[in-house]
Amino acid sequence: MGAEGVPPEREALLRRMYEVFSTDERDAFLERCLAPDVDWPNMLDGVRLRGREAVRAYWTRQFAAGHPLVRLEGMRLDGDGEAVVATVRTGMRDASGDRWSPETVEHVYRFGGDGLVARMDVRAGAEGA
Repeated sequence: MGAEGVPPEREALLRRMYEVFSTDERDAFLERCLAPDVDWPNMLDGVRLRGREAVRAYWTRQFAAGHPLVRLEGMRLDGDGEAVVATVRTGMRDASGDRWSPETVEHVYRFGGDGLVARMDVRAGAEGA
């Protein structure tokens, strides 16, 4: 799994973010990866969220509904050379185990001057485009 042209500090931050997303470390890591005024998609309601606390509440709601999973499958710079595109496979964990989607999606990250994620967008993966 390569990280085509992605600056090492951004790659490390995103890799760690995906490692802890489905764990109890998620809340503690949130302040080390997301800018205070982060712009984040709420995929459940189709709206945008602003700020860490809104993202924290959204993630809490997601985990109350089920146990979401994400598996990082690759990373590259977007065409503009600024955004980082993470190709991920999503899934859910339940009593029968982990179930993974057959398709991937792309998480597109833009960073602020502090090096933290300032915005995240979701788009269809290459096979779904």
